[in-house]
Amino acid sequence: MDNLNGMLAFVRAAESKSFAAAGVRLCVSASAVGKSVARLEARLNVRLFNRSTRRISLTDEGQLFFERCQQIVNQVEEAELEMSRAVGQPRGRLRVSLPAIGYRMLLPYLPEFRQRYPHIDLDLDFSDRMVDLIDEGVDVAIRSGELTNSQMMSRRLGPFRFVIVGSPAYFAQRSLPLKPQDLYQHDCLGYRFPNGGQLQRWEMLGDTPLDLSYSVSSNNLESLLQAALQGLGLIYAPEFLAREYLASGALVSVLAEQLDFVGKFSLVWPSSRHLLPKIRVFIDFLSEKQILGSD
Repeated sequence: MDNLNGMLAFVRAAESKSFAAAGVRLCVSASAVGKSVARLEARLNVRLFNRSTRRISLTDEGQLFFERCQQIVNQVEEAELEMSRAVGQPRGRLRVSLPAIGYRMLLPYLPEFRQRYPHIDLDLDFSDRMVDLIDEGVDVAIRSGELTNSQMMSRRLGPFRFVIVGSPAYFAQRSLPLKPQDLYQHDCLGYRFPNGGQLQRWEMLGDTPLDLSYSVSSNNLESLLQAALQGLGLIYAPEFLAREYLASGALVSVLAEQLDFVGKFSLVWPSSRHLLPKIRVFIDFLSEKQILGSD
């Protein structure tokens, strides 16, 4: 068994080109991966990796060994997959990457998912950072916008609409905007994309884009939502983010008839020869749910 563990650590390190990334995939520390590889090298009496302070790369001997070992590891995974299907109970640790606001989509459905699949342990990472699923060992992610990575499979979760909202306290001091150009007279709260720092456009009907200035900008929509609730200005955000506050009257929607932009979220996962049961049931579960609550 130690031989197999060492082989698995070696293969994951070779695939990721990093002991740290391999450790994330194997749920162990980078040090543990390094020690497993070192024991394997000692047993084989050969150096498998060239090591530097920043990166690792396969030696010629390591490349030959990797090609054989990867086949073995794939066969073991396929055997485990067949056993999981035979037993009928998906199991294991499932690493999921979601946008920071993703908990508003997902958490209401987790009790039912856990009841259906009690042997799946969820590891949820809420972040607007663009995660590299393969290098970081993430099983499945929820992402917005258009998908262009050919290494990924995807399934659309559904559309969602945007709203412009502010608090009653804010509108007690300021008049309601009746047309898009009225927004120039209001305090607008802008979302800044984490990758690249661009500010999100407020998409309105008509051909002329609004060149708004923002009294507050942030790369976190939750912080802007709280700012809007505190009466600091107007926020342009997905409807599901503001839904409960609109229902309670804590926020008021404006210019709804001028908003026509529809966003979308998709489930994405690395393409491979087989899909583990824990990933398949998670994808199927979210696909069957109307988690965005949109038409």
